[in-house]
Amino acid sequence: MDAAFTAEQDEMRRTLREILGKRCGPDEVKAAVRTAAGYDRELWQQLALRLGLPGIAVAEEYGGVGCTAADLALACEETGRALLPSPLLATAVLAVPLITALGTAAQRSALLPPLAAGGLTAALAVPGPALSTALALTGENTPGEWSGGGRAGGVQARPGQDGGWRLYGEAAQVLDGHSASLLLVAAHTGGFARSRTLLFLVPEDAPGLARARQATLDETRPQARIQLRDTPAELLGADADSATGEAVLTALAATGGTAAAVLAAEAVGAAGQALARTVEYVRGREQFGRPVGSFQAVKHRLADLYVQVQAARSAAYYAAWDPRQGGLALAQALEALRITAGEAIQLHGGIGFTWEHDAHLYFKRAAADELLFGPVHRLRAHAAHRAGLFTTPQEKVAV
Repeated sequence: MDAAFTAEQDEMRRTLREILGKRCGPDEVKAAVRTAAGYDRELWQQLALRLGLPGIAVAEEYGGVGCTAADLALACEETGRALLPSPLLATAVLAVPLITALGTAAQRSALLPPLAAGGLTAALAVPGPALSTALALTGENTPGEWSGGGRAGGVQARPGQDGGWRLYGEAAQVLDGHSASLLLVAAHTGGFARSRTLLFLVPEDAPGLARARQATLDETRPQARIQLRDTPAELLGADADSATGEAVLTALAATGGTAAAVLAAEAVGAAGQALARTVEYVRGREQFGRPVGSFQAVKHRLADLYVQVQAARSAAYYAAWDPRQGGLALAQALEALRITAGEAIQLHGGIGFTWEHDAHLYFKRAAADELLFGPVHRLRAHAAHRAGLFTTPQEKVAV
């Protein structure tokens, strides 16, 4: 493994940091999240045209840049530094890999080029607060109960009279679901006899589709509630008669590993920036005639934070190279962000405790990400279970 970054990666990082430094300060972030879309559309188009950000991990044959997930993680470390509100996570990290893995040739040709160009955005709709389970981050997604499991609730799919599909139900906490041009909806079908979870494509103007933006702790992660009332949908992939649902669950788990690595890098970027802003503040803030940062107790706290952030960064980079370690890296990065954001509020003193202070943007991101993709102890428990750490010697012999 060569951990050194290439010249192209360093240039991408420099350019992205330069653009976001000019266009994505705390005031610009607060203004963007209060728009109808929840992000700056002009900035999104600039990032798409100048850097090809939405298409970094899309193959060149579909109009993408053709880079790896590691490059996407490196870019997201910079977007995390600025807490950039954008459809990058929902579109490039969650939707694009699923369309690439499961879509037919016609679906890939029709959807991936506009997704890579940034003109089309997408969102993954998973019923209930089950995104981390669907992506196999905090538990196995094989039973498929998170999508409805043949019982009331979730989203149900049944064949329509016109040869297509009809969806019923609702999904909450859908990232960028209120503004996405295309929804990938996980729905249960087949009843008890052929119970399985499949993915369906639903355009934003589909009849029977209702969506509303939800109030969230972290406004930089817009979420929506999706309601489907006899909504026509297109199956993602081949004919459902030959689909068992295993391919869908496998693709979701693979997407989850990559998403965890990218999210870990994003959290590390946010934690690093929160620490940098805190160091800058304590250097200039004076108490008892000397800078606050000169006190030994403050130095020790900052040193501990630095070690925590650097360890999380190393874990995130390793997971970008090996997404199977994404869950552990995400746990360490989320913990580092939570602790760093909390200490940032403490070390900013009385001003840091005001809800309007910029330090709270990082605290809200830490809390919201752990609610969506964690919590940390479940991420670690599931990773330990997969590694066989909880397996008894007798069970190992039996296997």
